[in-house]
Order: sequence, then C-alpha cells, then structure tokens
Amino acid sequence: MNKNKIYTMWFVVPAMLIFSIFFLIPLVTSLFYSLTVWDFKSYTFVGLDNFKMFFSERSLSTSLGHTLIYAFLTCGLKVILAFFIAIFLTSEIKSRNLLRSIVFFPNLVSTIAVGITFAALMHPTKGLLNQVLSVFGIGRIDWLGNSSLALYSVIFTDVWKGVGVATVIYIAGVQSIDRVYYEAASIDGANGWQQLRNITIPLVRPAMNSVIILSLIGGLRCFDLIWAMTGGGPGFATDVLASVVYKQYAAGYYGLSTAGNVIMFLLIAAIAYPLQQFLLRREEA
Repeated sequence: MNKNKIYTMWFVVPAMLIFSIFFLIPLVTSLFYSLTVWDFKSYTFVGLDNFKMFFSERSLSTSLGHTLIYAFLTCGLKVILAFFIAIFLTSEIKSRNLLRSIVFFPNLVSTIAVGITFAALMHPTKGLLNQVLSVFGIGRIDWLGNSSLALYSVIFTDVWKGVGVATVIYIAGVQSIDRVYYEAASIDGANGWQQLRNITIPLVRPAMNSVIILSLIGGLRCFDLIWAMTGGGPGFATDVLASVVYKQYAAGYYGLSTAGNVIMFLLIAAIAYPLQQFLLRREEA
C-alpha cells in the first residue's frame, strides 16, 4: 500500500470511528442482549426465548400488524395528497407563497403538542370535531376510544402533520422541471392531464421516491404521536412496535424490549432496503 492510499484512508477513519461507536457497537450489543434476560447488574442467556414470547403473546404480536398498517397507510396518503397539493401550489395562483407556508406549518409544531391537541379535538363529548358533526345531525364518534377506529384516527393526524414536508419535496421536484417540456407539449396539443401524466409524474419521480422512503421509515418507527394520543390504547388497539418496546422496558422486561427493538430494526431494513433498490432501478429506467 503506497503513501497516497494510506493518506487517503486517514480521512475515512473519523467517519468509521463515529459510525462504529454510534451504530455498529450498539447494534451488536442489542443483538446480544436480545438473547438474554438482563438487568443493569447481570444477565442470563436464554437464546431465542424473547423472540418466541414476542410472537406468541397476542398483545405483542398484534403490534407488528398495526405497525405495517400505520406505515403503509400514512406513506400512501402522504405520497398521493402531497403530490396533488404540490401541483396546486406550483400553479399560477396569487397566494401560493402564503398557502405553502400554511401547508408546511404543522411540521413546525412539536409532535407531542399535535398529539395532545388532536386528542382534545377528538374527545368523545367535549371535542370540537364531534361538536361540528352534531350540527349536521351526526352522532358523537369515539375517535380514540373505539378500538376499530382509534388507529385510523392517529393515522389521519399523522398525515395532517407530515404532508407538509412531503409537499415541499414535491414542490422542489416540480420546479426543477424545465418549462421547455411543457411548452413543447402545448405546441403538440397536449392538455393538462396529458402533461401531468407524461411529463410531471416521470420527471418528479426522484422526489416521489424520497417521499416514499422517508414516509415509510417514519411510519414504521413512529412512537411519539401514538403515545401522546392513545398510549397504545384502547387496550392494544393502537400499539405499534415502538410503543410495545417502551412498555416492556418500562415494566422491567429489558430482554424482551431489546428483542422488540431488534425486530423493528430487521423489519425496517427488510422493507426499506429492497424498496429503495427497486425505486432507484425504476428511476434509472
């Protein structure tokens, strides 16, 4: 190895050191402790018992399904809604800058604050949403107390808060498209829908891919909004992997909570990495 290569490698050492300390070492440690029953003084090796318990206990295993529902619904809604909002906000409207600020505003508010606010708005008797519905003769809805509805109420809140970031990414993508394409399409007689389908959507694909990946990973690891609104309830109706991990850790089941963390990491990696590769191949095609 010549001196130039050695000199170049020294620039990699700080990054590798930080990566090892804050990612590799905690990852290996988590994998080990997920196979044990431990506290802060000692540990007992139990093999895969923590993982078996996680998938055998209904209150724990249902969180996996809730996590997938939450992640894919919030991701899909953000991708679609943000795209059409961005198209509207890049059109020739006078107040578009003000509207962009309004759309992005929810993202500036703390997630916990948003959760507490919407929990109050969705209160079964005193909430503003039910009071508005009662004006139209619609009965009171228990948004967060109904086990069949609670998860979707939190999903709605997540989309409301997160659609602004996705919209900003889309706006950047739309504005980067050269106007020459639209001018040429207009000369050829293409209408607005044809321009949207054949020019905007294909050329905004890199921005769309970013929105998909960020929204999906955010949904898979969501905790704060769910905890602020429902605490995982009613019962286990809104429990996701992150909230189950927190509950088990708070209850002193450290090995079980570490196993839940490992499952969440593997789930995110198993979904996000292949999806990213697929989106990159489609983008290059």
